[in-house]
Amino acid sequence: QVQLVESGGGSVQTGGSLRLSCAASGPTLNSYRMGWFRQAPGKEREFVSAISWSGGSTYYADAVKGRFTISRDSVKNTVYLQMNSLKPEDTAVYYCASHGAGSYYLRSSYYYWGQGTQVTVSS
Repeated sequence: QVQLVESGGGSVQTGGSLRLSCAASGPTLNSYRMGWFRQAPGKEREFVSAISWSGGSTYYADAVKGRFTISRDSVKNTVYLQMNSLKPEDTAVYYCASHGAGSYYLRSSYYYWGQGTQVTVSS
């Protein structure tokens, strides 16, 4: 069973940057597509970004395109989300997840989830 642990969240001001990490224990993540989702208070969990098992393909929600960058380190069994030019609307709990089957942007396509890390952006 894959266990995912996110870290790197925190509080920043508008325009700041954070780098989230998602470390896996158990089976390697190298054969999985990985994704990041976020959930703001009172809102549904939404897709943020995904990366193919090879790292050769990346996907982003329109709201973060050009500001966030997803990457993975197969040696460290870790996936990252570099977040730049943060805005107050990026405030949410961020979750990483390993993909099972289906469209990369659907929550239901992911099988294993981390516990989440809080990101707060103040104006």
